[in-house]
Amino acid sequence: MVVAGGGENGGGGRSCCMKWLQHNRSHYNHHHHHHYSHNNNHSSNVSGNNNSARVVAAGFVFCLVCFVIHLLIAVLYGWLILTPPFSLNERKGLPWLGCQEDNEGSWAIGVFFGQSPFSLKPIENAEIWINESAAWPVANPVITCASASDSGFASNFVADPFLYVQGDTFYLFYETKNSYTMQGDIGVAKSIDKGATWQQLGIALDEEWHLSYPYVFNYLGQVYLMPESRQKGELRLYRVTNFPLEWELDRIIMKKPLVDSFIIDHDGAYWLFGSEHHYFGTANGRLEIWYSSSPLGPWEPHKKNPIYNTYSSFGARNGGRPFRYNGNLYRIGQDCGETYGRRVRIFKIEVLSRVDYKEVEVPFPFEESSKGRNAWNGARYHHLDVQQLRSGEWVGVMDGDRVPSGDLVHRFLLGCASVAAVAGLVLLLGVLQGTVNCIVPLNWCSDYSGKRSDTLNAWERANVFSSKVRRGFSRINRTPSYLRSWIKRNTCTGRLVLALVFALGVVFSCTGVTFIYGGSGAEEPYSWKGQFSQFTLLTMTYDARLWNLKMFVNHYSRCTSVKEIVVVWNKGIPPKLSDLDSAVPVRIRIEDQNSLNNRFKIDPLIKTRAVLELDDDIMMSCDDIERGFMLWRQHPDRIVGFYPRFVDGSQLEYSGEKYARKNKGYNMILTGAAFMDSQVAFKRYWSEQAKPGREVVDTYFNCEDVLMNFLYANASLFKTVEYVRPAWAIDTSKLSSAAISRDTNGHYRIRSECLRKFTDMYGSMSGRLWEFDSRKDHWDV
Repeated sequence: MVVAGGGENGGGGRSCCMKWLQHNRSHYNHHHHHHYSHNNNHSSNVSGNNNSARVVAAGFVFCLVCFVIHLLIAVLYGWLILTPPFSLNERKGLPWLGCQEDNEGSWAIGVFFGQSPFSLKPIENAEIWINESAAWPVANPVITCASASDSGFASNFVADPFLYVQGDTFYLFYETKNSYTMQGDIGVAKSIDKGATWQQLGIALDEEWHLSYPYVFNYLGQVYLMPESRQKGELRLYRVTNFPLEWELDRIIMKKPLVDSFIIDHDGAYWLFGSEHHYFGTANGRLEIWYSSSPLGPWEPHKKNPIYNTYSSFGARNGGRPFRYNGNLYRIGQDCGETYGRRVRIFKIEVLSRVDYKEVEVPFPFEESSKGRNAWNGARYHHLDVQQLRSGEWVGVMDGDRVPSGDLVHRFLLGCASVAAVAGLVLLLGVLQGTVNCIVPLNWCSDYSGKRSDTLNAWERANVFSSKVRRGFSRINRTPSYLRSWIKRNTCTGRLVLALVFALGVVFSCTGVTFIYGGSGAEEPYSWKGQFSQFTLLTMTYDARLWNLKMFVNHYSRCTSVKEIVVVWNKGIPPKLSDLDSAVPVRIRIEDQNSLNNRFKIDPLIKTRAVLELDDDIMMSCDDIERGFMLWRQHPDRIVGFYPRFVDGSQLEYSGEKYARKNKGYNMILTGAAFMDSQVAFKRYWSEQAKPGREVVDTYFNCEDVLMNFLYANASLFKTVEYVRPAWAIDTSKLSSAAISRDTNGHYRIRSECLRKFTDMYGSMSGRLWEFDSRKDHWDV
């Protein structure tokens, strides 16, 4: 056998596995030599063949085991990447199939009001409060996949909303993607309070093909519905037989695969706008017009068809119902440049005749959310229907999505690319390791004790790069002594285990990619009774902690349900608002006195009922914040917090969770981060009854949150606190010298003293034992 770099002892260039095979072969022949010394050459050859066969069999078993292990790992990874870490339904406690992750997006529908179609503001600006759903105020989106699914028809998303107004009653027709058939149906909802609450009436139209864009209009006292039927290759017109749920086919307007079509009357004629769809993407930059003396047809093509056949970002494809304002006719188009349905664009139609068409784009001052994917319409909005009410006010319905089109496939491909990159890196490291093994044998290969080739040593000294690589891998090979000794005793098994561990490490790293790209990256809001709401985030700080405040505002302002951030400024020169990077309005309330009681001062400018009192040195995920907010909406009479302190009633001292679990119950005080009712909590805190407690807070410059817990407990015989365990939390006070809790032991001694004083003032909490880990959703685990 010829081995590159071989010396008198067989060469140092062979890999450990090759040397192991040679060692086993030599060892086998030496061990059995005396049994076969009397045999002839034929017997020796047979023995050698048997020995080789055994070595080959052992190698085959080794390779087979490695293959099976890697196959199982591949199956595991495939399951992880194709199955989300947890479904949206499980996370929200929903029993139905709806709201599954969909490659088309997670569209929802919101309501907007304004004095003109160019001054629309979301419904939360109207400050409509609904007590039944604890929506103080009502916030967009008002209709989601959950709204439809809760009503009995499972939906992955809702989009393409069209209003039909009858007096003070709103009917909303929209596309809902059926979670079972994975095709669009036409749903309908009803509102009698100007869009604040909606009753889902059911499915108005369900065909064997995809339906969307349910353009509904009235002609000669008859209500018609013209949905998109592109998959059927026809544009169909339906007539109502029992409004709003029963419809029958009136006629086929055109045998063309048109998308997003509408009919409008103008200058004594009816005009049909649509985009013909032949293959993917062609309709996004195309617009065609037909005209007729009646919306029922027959239709003649415009002389300039196609009006547009251009790039997808132009706004050629329709994005909702056209509208008239100040004597002008406007068309709504959708910009599909960055992604499908990125935004709507408004065009003023200047000329519309049988031989000519001209329109110009006008500004649409719609304020896009700065929350990005945490906003329900942060990624795109592609459909708007705006109408003027009898009061003169304008109402609009718009759909929106928090993720771009094809996000699911994009994340899947990105995850696969990441896995491929990791696999490539593993192969590269393997090649490098093999190359180095040809230069330097691993010093803990138990079966090799020969010296290295002098020729190879001379070559390596002349090669600086090789020398550096050798030194690098020699450091990698410095495994612990107990591991080396074990591997020496179990050479094949040890290396198989090392290979398995390394492969598992790769899988876990790839699993991290799955968790990163297996979710949309958006923090989903949590609705209560089908409605969303907002809260005010309130924190207290001063000049020495400005760096904390900047990080705090930047992070929490992106949370979905945060309406405003109020900063209670206790001491020093306050920052400029321009110094804070916020996605929501920030109000700095400057206090005259440096007192912790300022945290709960009555503030008439707060526009939400829910207030999250949060220390500026606590960092949590927006998802945990949203969970806590939904739980508070279920129990607005309680404090819902994230940082519990369990009180040993007999000793009046803080105890850990072990105390609570051991004793099956606990006295819990929520500190540092808690939702509460601003209209109730602040009045209790500044009542005459609480005056002695406030004096204790000023004396110790501590314990204001403990006092609030006692005031709540003193006002009710029932449970007054709820606990949500955050997935992760960071206390940045440990990184700062400007924190009253940096001396943990001293801080807790003061708070234990506060417990004794408050107990004397307001009574003991020792009888208020609540079961630990009692919630069915396990949020308190």
